[in-house]
Amino acid sequence: MKNISWDDLQVFFHVAESGGLSAASRALGFSPATVGRRMLSLEQQTGQVLFERSQSGYALTRAGSELFQKVRGMQAAARPVEALLAPDAARPVVRLSAGTGTASFLADKFCALSQPGDPFRLHFVTSEAMLDIAHREVDLGIRNRAAEGGNLATRKLGKLGFAAYRSWAVARPELLEWVAMDPANARHPAAQWLHDQDVPVAVLASSVATVHELVRAGAGIGIMPCMLGDCDPSLARVGQVIEDLTEWQYLVMHDDDRHLPHIRRVIDRIVAIYDEYSELIAGARPLRG
Repeated sequence: MKNISWDDLQVFFHVAESGGLSAASRALGFSPATVGRRMLSLEQQTGQVLFERSQSGYALTRAGSELFQKVRGMQAAARPVEALLAPDAARPVVRLSAGTGTASFLADKFCALSQPGDPFRLHFVTSEAMLDIAHREVDLGIRNRAAEGGNLATRKLGKLGFAAYRSWAVARPELLEWVAMDPANARHPAAQWLHDQDVPVAVLASSVATVHELVRAGAGIGIMPCMLGDCDPSLARVGQVIEDLTEWQYLVMHDDDRHLPHIRRVIDRIVAIYDEYSELIAGARPLRG
């Protein structure tokens, strides 16, 4: 077998991750035909069938799945080297992932996270999906459970409370129905909980951000983290904190990277924000309506 180039393996990674040529070609900047030819060439070099091809896309064979896991590990190992050799390596990027509510809360506290003269830049990666820190898709992640296995470390941040909110501007709040995440996107327990209640749902949304905007517009009552709802002066809380939804938040990080000076500085600042605003985050504040 000939030596396989790292470039070909990266093309393979994108095809395997996206499940098709079109998405991989957009990520790589090649035409789908070029990506397809390179995958055929890779299979010839390896002597293995890596994909099952169909009209619906490219599915990995057993050999393809094994290679994908190996290449994924190689990418994780290569990222620190790539970062070191990048043109802006003197000012690295710290990628922080969080759900919509948490990301909005932290963005509002940006001056406490980033200060003039910092030798790094922040990249907010807002996603309800759990990105892979072990393979360095991001550097830090705020999650509702501690890391389990892998080369990861966890720091407990504090309790997060949830409550129901409506718009202050609604003339007849007693007539409001509910705004909910649609079942396909209701991944978080708070979003799932509402579907288990016997309440009329007037509007569905696919993201927490859209639920927030709809509630602000008077479309109905919605469940939100208190760190988001209690910081919005256009919203009134409906009832008390929903104790069944209270959860701990954790900061998860790669164990090999957490002592790097720029990552350590961001960790310390996030912890300080959670300490300062612990009562607000938990929902332990007077109701406004």
